[in-house]
Amino acid sequence: MAALKLPHSPRLIQGRQPLVPFPASTMLFPKPPSSPLSNYSFATSSVNAGFLTRTLALFSPGIVACKSSSLIGVRGNQSRIRSASVQRVAEELMEDQSKYSLFSGDSIRQRFLDFYASRDHKILPSASLVPDDPTVLLTIAGMLPFKPIFLGKIPRQVPRATTAQRCIRTNDVENVGRTARHHTFFEMLGNFSFGDYFKKEAIQWSWELSTKEFQLPPERLWISVYEDDDEAFEIWHKEVGVPVDHIKRMGADDNFWMSGATGPCGPCSEIYYDFHPERGTADVDLGDDTRFIEFYNLVFMEYNKKDDGTLEPLKQKNIDTGLGLERMARILQKVPNNYETDLIYPIIEKASALANISYPLADEQTKLKLKVVGDHLRAIVYLISDGVLPSNIGRGYVVRRLIRRVVRAGRSLGIKGERRDNLEGAVLPIIAEKVIELSTHIDPDVKIKAPRILEELKKEELNFVQTLERGETLLEKMLADASSNAEKSGTVPCLSGKDAFLLYDTFGFPVELTTEIAEEQGITVDMNGFDIEMENQRRLSRAAHNVVKLAVEDGTNLTNNINKTEFVGYDTLSTQAVVESLMVNGSPVIQVSEGNDIEVLLNKTPFYAESGGQIGDHGFLYVTGGEKQQTAVVEIKDVQKSLGDLFIHKGTIKEGVLEVGREVEAAVDAKLRQRAKVHHTATHLLQAALKKLISQEISQAGSLVAFDRLRFDFNYGHALTDTQIEEIEQLINGWIEASTSLKTKVMPLNDAKEAGAIAMFGEKYGEQVRVVEVPGVSMELCGGTHVSNTSEIRVFKIISEQGIASGVRRIEAVAGEAFIEYINVRESQMKNLCSMLKVKAEEVTTRVEKLLEELRMSRTEVANLRTKAAEYKALMIANKAFEVGTSQTIRVLVESLDDVDADSLKAAAENLIDTLQDPAAVILGSCPDEGKVSLVAAFTPAVVDLGIQAGKFIGPIAKLCGGGGGGRPNFAQAGGRKPENLPSALEKAREDIISILSQKTS
Repeated sequence: MAALKLPHSPRLIQGRQPLVPFPASTMLFPKPPSSPLSNYSFATSSVNAGFLTRTLALFSPGIVACKSSSLIGVRGNQSRIRSASVQRVAEELMEDQSKYSLFSGDSIRQRFLDFYASRDHKILPSASLVPDDPTVLLTIAGMLPFKPIFLGKIPRQVPRATTAQRCIRTNDVENVGRTARHHTFFEMLGNFSFGDYFKKEAIQWSWELSTKEFQLPPERLWISVYEDDDEAFEIWHKEVGVPVDHIKRMGADDNFWMSGATGPCGPCSEIYYDFHPERGTADVDLGDDTRFIEFYNLVFMEYNKKDDGTLEPLKQKNIDTGLGLERMARILQKVPNNYETDLIYPIIEKASALANISYPLADEQTKLKLKVVGDHLRAIVYLISDGVLPSNIGRGYVVRRLIRRVVRAGRSLGIKGERRDNLEGAVLPIIAEKVIELSTHIDPDVKIKAPRILEELKKEELNFVQTLERGETLLEKMLADASSNAEKSGTVPCLSGKDAFLLYDTFGFPVELTTEIAEEQGITVDMNGFDIEMENQRRLSRAAHNVVKLAVEDGTNLTNNINKTEFVGYDTLSTQAVVESLMVNGSPVIQVSEGNDIEVLLNKTPFYAESGGQIGDHGFLYVTGGEKQQTAVVEIKDVQKSLGDLFIHKGTIKEGVLEVGREVEAAVDAKLRQRAKVHHTATHLLQAALKKLISQEISQAGSLVAFDRLRFDFNYGHALTDTQIEEIEQLINGWIEASTSLKTKVMPLNDAKEAGAIAMFGEKYGEQVRVVEVPGVSMELCGGTHVSNTSEIRVFKIISEQGIASGVRRIEAVAGEAFIEYINVRESQMKNLCSMLKVKAEEVTTRVEKLLEELRMSRTEVANLRTKAAEYKALMIANKAFEVGTSQTIRVLVESLDDVDADSLKAAAENLIDTLQDPAAVILGSCPDEGKVSLVAAFTPAVVDLGIQAGKFIGPIAKLCGGGGGGRPNFAQAGGRKPENLPSALEKAREDIISILSQKTS
């Protein structure tokens, strides 16, 4: 290709800079015959209506096209403009449309895929945002699904592929809306070669796609290459024809890609679009966001980085590329930033309409908040669609944090919820409907899952609004105090870490929001102080849990001269050890005699100390004298860790005397250790089964490994069905039956993550970690004790599944010997039940169902009798009604019906109202059970018409009985906990109803 010739100057439109960055025509991007994109017609599209609105504002900042001829300003300010002016400018823009075409994001995506499909690439669907890769939390790049192929872990299925991969990145979430290009959710268009073509084809096709398929002006494109990659430089310059002054050599930080500390790697080359070519070619900085945007990255994976840092050529060279859809849409649609493309702008328009705001006329801070709403809601909707539900850890916390940012941004814009479709005032579902509407060509499953997505959004938003309302008021005062104090002292205003932690710990106010709100007011937050407060809380929590005192009365630290405990319990259940220290009631002693409870520190131990959910071992310490005669026995019932490496053995001296410095034989109870091992390995299998059968998003939220059972808490928003529980049990028991030997090894943390080991999100690990693997099933970072082979577990049974918090479920299960005990207890209970019912085991269900039906019928009969008795009592007291009023006579009855239950009291009141007839007011009370009060108020229509409501009347009366209640204007019920106050409460009701009715009828 011949060298490019740059034009002398960019084209001008009516003396202005070009409205669009490059010339176009109506045939520049012809649609495919079967294109589903007709909705994006310039003349009819709601999306392009937004573009028209914004473009009008560019021509004349004082006007903007709106419905009818009104102008909507920020926060709903409206002023009239002449319809003729709007029509004239609109006609000019429509004329420009014949020369400058707008191109939809859906069409860009499809053209990219079709371009590479025509070059023998297989179009593969987007992978989930939840990656099948334990080393990353979310799918952060288009190449991630192919990482195992690039790393040589699995064979390639096709030599070439192309995808439109949905991605999530939140490491720079604070930049969303502040720059023109940062997003949390984005689509990465990619073409990949697995040992097939390499640099030449990748470079030539990327150029052809950019300049011919998308018609980008060659003179506006710049290229970066790795500083030592002469081959790529030559291809770009000599074969493609890019001028030397448009190719920049850059260092490894910018243009050398690595998969990790070792492994496949290689140089990369990037294509940039130049928005301001008039600035020339001298001293160009491709990192200048005001001028350039990088839209295409080509990675040439040609080396393997060895442990010593040297590079060796790969036998199979690969290509990994990524083109940002949002960035290309920005370029082709000629808008000032990625947010104003048809991929995101309709969402912003929806939010603007709810806030009664005109985006084109809004100030930059308002636009920033609208961009945050538009960007974050895309990420939230697609994450929930992929099974990531809001929670406090892992991926769930990413969703929760994004939702909270959107809620706050919306509230600050004045967006208020519409109480429709059972939304209860939630706003996010209303805006999310637009995201779902735009999802057809991104992920068709989103529309199918729309009801669940909207319900999760509603629930999370309403919960968080309560948190916001509690914390915002206090934060506002704290920030005002911080500003005032800084002004007095002449320092920079800063919110203390203690205050930020108080908001977080007491009010549940996220520290991220505290920081954002403070920064908006020019106030910093002492995050170091916050971290210190957080660590102090953790330390106090651990201290309260362990209840171990390690200081003597004079304040001298007991541990000054004690080394950490050596743990040998992985390899042996008994060892000789030396008593380093003894404590009784937290105080150090030299000698302890029989019958005392003690805490013992040994120089080494086979006892596992409670950690990682597994409880501490039980066992004995034996002291022997001459001729190996036993002189003391200590029974150990618990082992705890303190200060990280000290194992504190808690027990009771059963025989003899124990002294500091004595040698003991420390022996673990082998049967109980085996039970713990069985339950711990079963816990790993349970997590693997939940991920496999229920959701890959499931993550551990807590666990207990005990001798008699295991408990596993996990993040999931719905109860498991009986069928799902059965499938989980079957899968785990299949793994047990497979008799798989476990593998355990210690390795560097990074190597463990690279190998795929699951780590607890938020957990801190050292440089060296212990990895427990059930090959083909599970691999976790774990310091607990485990069986050698899955067959040792014998059998697994789930005994309960329940919710314990919002979005958190709990499974309890038994395995091995504990399962046998569980079955034996249940069998004994069944035998007793059969004996009591005088039936066989298989007849128990039928017999119980019959008894329940008989009980139901008996209860119904009793209830009917009680109701009839209450109605009889009501008739007996009807003659106690008295009249109130002068202009209108109203019959009133206020009485107690002793021990009548609430339902019968209601029936009695209804019967009395019918008996007394309109107008009448009946107030009754009773004490159906010990410590219970029932109240009822019934008013006829004529009484209600006077403005007296039963629901409002009965509430204050119920408070006198230690309770409350309410109901409809004509009928209300209430309850209380102080029967002794019922007489005075009814007397108060009598006085109040007489007074009110007397005034209303005087």
